[in-house]
Parts: sequence; structure tokens; C-alpha cells
Amino acid sequence: MTASTRTTTTIAELPSLTGQELGTSDWFEVTQERVNTFADATGDHQWIHVDVERAKAESPFGGPIGHGYLTLSLVVPMYSQVLSVSDAKMGVNYGLNKVRFPAPVPVGSRIRLTATLNDVTEIAGGLQLTIGAVIEREGGEKPVCIAELVFRTYA
Repeated sequence: MTASTRTTTTIAELPSLTGQELGTSDWFEVTQERVNTFADATGDHQWIHVDVERAKAESPFGGPIGHGYLTLSLVVPMYSQVLSVSDAKMGVNYGLNKVRFPAPVPVGSRIRLTATLNDVTEIAGGLQLTIGAVIEREGGEKPVCIAELVFRTYA
């Protein structure tokens, strides 16, 4: 099992990393408790996520699965393990260009993020980073999420 890898850099050095893999996060378990908490926070209580017995009996996935948007939201803690900009005063999530969920995340699965710096653009006070994100499930054949993230890092 591969340990997490991380890039630590400065704002001035970030553009030189364009096109490079930044790192891979630790594995993160998607528990039923986390799925239920996400369902409560978003109001999405669809049975394939929260009704364990029904999901085991009726779901094509053999049990409950995490919400796609839960998987996407977990980018935040996983990304923080992948890139550290030592002289940044602030970073913000600016948005997404693309997101797909090619495979489900069964409850109890472990997922991790691998991030690549696709583009760096200067903005007032800092840089805008376009990150290629691939979230995989341990033992899975396909990624569970592929996304293009946009973050802003300020000096």
C-alpha cells in the first residue's frame, strides 16, 4: 500500500510545477455515519445511501453507496494532504470545470486523491490553480470521481 505523497512549495515556484503530479492523499474511509451526516446536511436521503437493509436487498451495488457529492466534498481534506504552499496567506475553492462519477463508492470503501497541476494563471494577489483530480477506490477498477478543480492561492 502506497503512503501519501505531498508537494511543499512556494507561490513563486508553483508555475514551474505545471503538468506535474502533486501527490496522493492517504486512504479515507467512507463510513455509513459519514454518509448519513452528509444526507442530513444536504437533505438527500435517497434509500441507496441511507437505508442499509433496502440497499442490500434492492440496490445493484449490493449495499448502500456514498453520494457522488459526498465523494467530491472529500476533495477538501484529501487535497490538503497533497499540496502545501508555505507562503500562502489564504486559499479558496473557486469552482469546478468538470466532474464525473464513473464508479460508485460502497459504504466501507476507502478512497484517495491523486492531483496533478494542470495550469497556473496569475490573478490579483496570487495564482489560480487548475488541478486534475482523480479519486480512486481501493480495489476498484475505475476511478470514483474525475474532476477539474479550480483553486485560488493568495500571497
